Amino acid sequence: MRQAHSIDAIGMGMAHPGAEPRRDAGAGGADPHAALLAITLPLLGGTWQRERIVLGEAMPAAMAAGIARSGRLAITLAHCPRGETPALAAPGEGRVRLSYDPEDLAAARAALIAAAGMGGWPVAGDPQSLALLTLAERIAASTIPVLLEGPTGTGKEVLARFVHRLSPRAAGPFVAVNCAAMPEAMLEALLFGHRKGAFTGAAEAGEGLFRAADGGTLLLDEIGEMPLALQAKLLRALQEGEVLPLGATRPVKVDVRIVAATNRDLAAEAAAGRFREDLLYRLNVFPLRLPALRARAGDIAPLAFAMLLRHAGTPGAPGWIAPAAIALLEGHAWPGNVRELENVIRRAILLGEGAAVIGPEAIIFDTAVRPVDAAPAPAARPGLTASGAPRSLADIAFASEARAILDALAQHGGRRAATARALGISERTLRYRLASLRDAGLLAAGDAA
Repeated sequence: MRQAHSIDAIGMGMAHPGAEPRRDAGAGGADPHAALLAITLPLLGGTWQRERIVLGEAMPAAMAAGIARSGRLAITLAHCPRGETPALAAPGEGRVRLSYDPEDLAAARAALIAAAGMGGWPVAGDPQSLALLTLAERIAASTIPVLLEGPTGTGKEVLARFVHRLSPRAAGPFVAVNCAAMPEAMLEALLFGHRKGAFTGAAEAGEGLFRAADGGTLLLDEIGEMPLALQAKLLRALQEGEVLPLGATRPVKVDVRIVAATNRDLAAEAAAGRFREDLLYRLNVFPLRLPALRARAGDIAPLAFAMLLRHAGTPGAPGWIAPAAIALLEGHAWPGNVRELENVIRRAILLGEGAAVIGPEAIIFDTAVRPVDAAPAPAARPGLTASGAPRSLADIAFASEARAILDALAQHGGRRAATARALGISERTLRYRLASLRDAGLLAAGDAA
């Protein structure tokens, strides 16, 4: 494979259009990368990968740059010389170089899968994830709403972008909004737009994200946090294909595909009266569930190499991950899912600066957050941590507020409306506080429903 070939061309034993015919690489005409390609290409069989990726050996820089300018990804493969360290690097936009040890094909396969995901595409090596992407590829061609379910940090936004990129709306905008990130009134104006003077501070009209996403895709992240009143308005927008901006009297037609994401069990939320059942039926045409990272171990090594490729772009940074380090990563439970993996790899890059390879000594996992109701060490005093280090007043106030909220939730059986009344705050404010607790690791995703 001395020149460049698309994945389809390699599969058919033909050169990519415009490339020279394949030349023999050694005795018997064996391709030097045949063993790697044999175990990797079946995992890169999606139609979205076949024409996008061009593989080559000793690919001239000008050719690689031309491939990248055409919107495709040029991956140059090479065996690392004996005694040298394998490396995965991105010398330019749309260009990746993979130098690997042919005696360690497992690591080379993970690195090649990672390289194929460059540019924000999904990275998957586990059978569960590959099956999910195959299904998502089919769903993308339709116009139905998509509901993405799964724990926090599993890559729901990456999958949402994947669905958009493969849909007939790919040329249109992709707009994402977190439904738990702002007050109800602001979220309504942000989604549906407003007229000038519709509320205090509305000095100018705003079109809203529905109209901004017209002709494209709108991702509603954490839709389980959306207030019931807004859910009714969202349902009408889905059913009628129109939105009514704040302060307006006439609805505005929109053509938007909705992708909703949640880390909650929306069926349970609907049964508890916290999510509209009719909206759930509207969204739940074809749900896609992303498993936790620990349940798809085949993704861990490719994702680790993908994080390395994304973050180790500076001179002197490591270019490879040692097998012992990969073994450590694959044995971890990953409570924080892909986000935690990214933290670990970024930390390892920093610790391993100056070294060519990330070794097991550079793998340091995130420390579990201590539950707020855990008893302090006997020697600890108010205002001090267990180690005796001073705590800020903000930390003390946050812990005190968290304890009060969790105690109230326990007393009222997890019912948010009753809890909010007992605490003297609105249910919306309680939602913000619960989201803060989840972000701080003091509340598991899906708890305090």
